[in-house]
Amino acid sequence: MTEPATKHAHPNYIGIWLLLAVLTFLELGVVFVAHFGKLFVISVLVVMAVWKALLVALYFMHLRFETNRLRILAIAPLPLAVIMILAVITEYVW
Repeated sequence: MTEPATKHAHPNYIGIWLLLAVLTFLELGVVFVAHFGKLFVISVLVVMAVWKALLVALYFMHLRFETNRLRILAIAPLPLAVIMILAVITEYVW
């Protein structure tokens, strides 16, 4: 069954785009300017990348305004991505 369309306010796409641009410049700053340890830099970059991916998924893919079924469908492949990332990291370490 289809659910009735609900009205919601349009998000501020320009504001979200600016936030994504600021995060991108911060990532560049962390990589090229910061003189921190490799583990710290990688951790900060991963956190910022996840944050950016969530912003894109929630607002530009409109998942924030969808039903829970569609959200689950979009989130379901994430464990596989985590497994693949861990496999690559452990291959580098070993």
